[in-house]
Amino acid sequence: MSDAMRAAVKRVAKHFPTAIISGRSHGKVYEFVGLKELYYAGSHGMDIMGPVRQSTADDHRNGFTTTDKQGKDVNLFQPAAEFLPMIGEVYESLVESTKDIEGAKVENNKFCVSVHYRNVDEKSWPAVAQCVHDILKDYPRLRLTHGRKVLEVRPTINWDKGKAVTFLLESLGLSDCEDVLPIYIGDDRTDEDAFKVLREGNRGYGILVSAVPKESNAFYSLREPSEVMEFLKSLVMWRKSSAL
Repeated sequence: MSDAMRAAVKRVAKHFPTAIISGRSHGKVYEFVGLKELYYAGSHGMDIMGPVRQSTADDHRNGFTTTDKQGKDVNLFQPAAEFLPMIGEVYESLVESTKDIEGAKVENNKFCVSVHYRNVDEKSWPAVAQCVHDILKDYPRLRLTHGRKVLEVRPTINWDKGKAVTFLLESLGLSDCEDVLPIYIGDDRTDEDAFKVLREGNRGYGILVSAVPKESNAFYSLREPSEVMEFLKSLVMWRKSSAL
């Protein structure tokens, strides 16, 4: 994340509750973004750190209260906690099985394992996929999903970025507010779950970031990160002007 984008996100978070939902682990996302003003959901929403609301912790057996790096009380929600040992095993196996494929990178994102093949010669893509499929044969409780030049191994639970959006809105006490308009910006195939939740519930707008037209559940689109940054700046300007 560029310094300019980080500054834009920080200004947005000053005026609106803001969260980042990523396929990477919660810790990696926080280190990458580095803004304590945000809420973070890693591993496609399977590792959520949000505000403390007693009702939320009581309603979800995988939620508990802890403290963040600033010593602030937060709710940590991990619906796939029981899969941690299994994910660790698969990660080690994939590192070993792909070690001879040049450019392949296996990443442990706590509740999912990502196998990146962006830097792999196209002729070797089938070999990467075969490695993943061979290992998954022994793990029927895990499933394979596809992102941008990445294969992701995830638990077979009914949870995704869309569920994470719903959870965060509930945690923030915003799910039943008529004067709240959630906006979700994303550029990955896995973001479609969040776009779909907002569209089907008629509760907000998804914005797809893509340089080319794509079929999507998003209502709107932006072509590149620079346009996202300008959009965020416009939100802040609107908020300031409406407060006058």
